Amino acid sequence: MGKKYLSYFQGRIENWEAPDQRPLRHAIPENRLRLYDMKKIIYTLADVDSVLEIREKFGIGVITAFIRVEGRPLGVIANNPHHLAGAIDSDGADKGARFIQLCDAFDIPILSLMDCPGMMVGPDVEKTALVRHCTRMFNAGANLTVPLFGVVVRKAYGLGVQAMCGASALVGFFTVAWPTAEFAGMNIEGSVKLGYRNELAAIEDPEERKKEFEDRVARAYESAKAVNAVPGGGLDDVIDPADTRSWIVESMKRVPTPAPRTEKKYPYIDTW
Repeated sequence: MGKKYLSYFQGRIENWEAPDQRPLRHAIPENRLRLYDMKKIIYTLADVDSVLEIREKFGIGVITAFIRVEGRPLGVIANNPHHLAGAIDSDGADKGARFIQLCDAFDIPILSLMDCPGMMVGPDVEKTALVRHCTRMFNAGANLTVPLFGVVVRKAYGLGVQAMCGASALVGFFTVAWPTAEFAGMNIEGSVKLGYRNELAAIEDPEERKKEFEDRVARAYESAKAVNAVPGGGLDDVIDPADTRSWIVESMKRVPTPAPRTEKKYPYIDTW
């Protein structure tokens, strides 16, 4: 395991095997409320037998791993929909920020797989100094010197997804979305309740009020879908999931090879 870990910092290897990419088209359930395994997506995108997850048992809402794509090392940060629906908490933010710093220090590009409903909120998480911890991901991402490849696979909500894409969708080398992606400033049901509170309260019949709420939510979800998104805003394209690896490969070919280093890039990496 130690040899495998060190190998990612020693550059490209010549022999590799690519998995079949077609299963990615069915990785995200049609029912947007259903769970799925983000790690299966990582293993499908990566070269065969090239995945090494880092700190698997800590900050489980954010997955961090080293992989190879056509033999080249790549760092992965990804949301875990099985924990807090993929929302970022304090431990996950610390884990993600430190991994971003590690990859940057050794000139390893980063792939961000996003399915994030936002930062966690509420008294319990605020007791963990959530804001202080989560801003670490913004700071680490905004100061990256290596390319960041962003792929939105489902939810892209609020500040949480901003942290996953380097503090801004404009930071990444590219930001693409799968057809299952949806974009919003916050949880859509919550935004409808807040934004149309007066209109809903004015409807006296409970059944009619419920129907109006559900209709507004359905319309909001339809306009939030990536395939209906307004072009621009940092999103380069909506792609076939099976083409994701090709986007990564072609982008890595356009990234200049880092100059040989005679000393450390940074004095140290946060040990936290």
